[in-house]
Amino acid sequence: MVSAYQEPLRSCIHAFKYYSGNKRLARPLGTLLVQAYKQTGLAADMIIPVPLHTQRLRQRGYNQAQLLAEVCSAELGLPLDISLLTRVRATAAQVDLSMHKRWKNVAGAFLLHPKSNPRALYKRNILLIDDVCTTGATLEACATPLFAAGANTVWGLVLARRL
Repeated sequence: MVSAYQEPLRSCIHAFKYYSGNKRLARPLGTLLVQAYKQTGLAADMIIPVPLHTQRLRQRGYNQAQLLAEVCSAELGLPLDISLLTRVRATAAQVDLSMHKRWKNVAGAFLLHPKSNPRALYKRNILLIDDVCTTGATLEACATPLFAAGANTVWGLVLARRL
């Protein structure tokens, strides 16, 4: 985590996530993630962004987590895989849900892509990238199929955590 979900980072994330003209914020925000990664001493083998459902991707036009992950991959020299993990069902936006409803909302929403090679995950250390973590429900739901495929460790790296 880079910071608590507070100003001025909160406004930057909001602008990046909801206003496509601000995709240029991916570089400085991604660089913040790179700095946080280096400070933690993690040693990942690959980066996977939290995927959006195809419906949400069409609405937004881009996956903000993927843009951040692309910056991290380039700056850290780690491979990026956007095809292993997929969001198999549309979920309600998490922002207005209670903690319990957030966990229920994303349970089972992520699976390995049917055309992916699960052996690519075996004994690997995976770095999941997302913008904001509130309860950890989304990161946990993403990690579940990765661990089931044999991932050694799965770490979540986010710009901000809601306190």
